[in-house]
Amino acid sequence: MRPQPRRRVVRGVRPCPSRRVRLRAGRRVSHGSSSRAGRRPACERPRAAGRWRAEVVDVADGVPRVAQVVLDTTDARALAEFYRALLGLEYRAGDEPPAPGEPDPAGEDWLVLRPPPGGIQLAFQQVASLPPSTWPEGGVPQQMHLDCTVPDVAELDRQHRRALELGARLLRDRSDDPEEPLRVYADPAGHPFCVFVG
Repeated sequence: MRPQPRRRVVRGVRPCPSRRVRLRAGRRVSHGSSSRAGRRPACERPRAAGRWRAEVVDVADGVPRVAQVVLDTTDARALAEFYRALLGLEYRAGDEPPAPGEPDPAGEDWLVLRPPPGGIQLAFQQVASLPPSTWPEGGVPQQMHLDCTVPDVAELDRQHRRALELGARLLRDRSDDPEEPLRVYADPAGHPFCVFVG
């Protein structure tokens, strides 16, 4: 049997994913358990300043897994609603919009949209200010962008109309490219994203 690949984390806050198993003193400890009843897992407990502690964490296939893409925005709720409608995602439990007129504390901080199985979730982090990308003109680079695929040009055109109706702005149109028809948009916060045939 091939040994599981491992990585060694020696300081700082460790990620706390639910599917990892930590090895302590030669025994396996599941994520939710602890050596003392009622204690949180070590990865969730604050660490004393200046202390070092090494821990081996098994990672499936020897590489990290992308859990989500996080987008900064000055209006987390509005941007989450844009991508929820565009991509057909659903809010994480507790992140749904409140009733009209009710306060929206989650919408002023951090929201998560969940995909169908096999997809990557999107998160939206509220920030005080954010200069929108000026790509392709220069000035403020795009830094990152989302690539979305559709099966054919007819669907590319249908999604083009939907994106504009939802508030996207067209940045580049290469829908007539015979090898890779695509369009690049800016979302309402200015982040570029692509929709292409693939």
